[in-house]
Amino acid sequence: MARVKTGTNRRRRHKKIIRMAKGNYGTRSRLYRRANEAMLKSLWYEYRDRRTRKRDLRRLWITRINAAARINGLTYSRLIYGLKQAKISLNRKMLADMAVRHPEAFSQVVEKAKASLT
Repeated sequence: MARVKTGTNRRRRHKKIIRMAKGNYGTRSRLYRRANEAMLKSLWYEYRDRRTRKRDLRRLWITRINAAARINGLTYSRLIYGLKQAKISLNRKMLADMAVRHPEAFSQVVEKAKASLT
């Protein structure tokens, strides 16, 4: 059986990795071994941070809702509980957006939550 040489296949595989590592500093974008390390690490960070982003955004929304709720005389936890009691189903993303862009509408929602608490 004839011996198989990997010349073209290896070059194609290496070029793919080098292309993926484009934009890195120094040898991380030029040498295959360093580029491969950089590429594997970047893919791992990308995977991890897709989940971290969800956590960070939720924390931001809660902070914004809490700040706006306190302006209207209610804490975050009491607001969320009041919304549940009033059967108003707005997610935190929409509440935070409303608190920033439409404070008067947010105030009306807070008033409904306050009314359902008492």
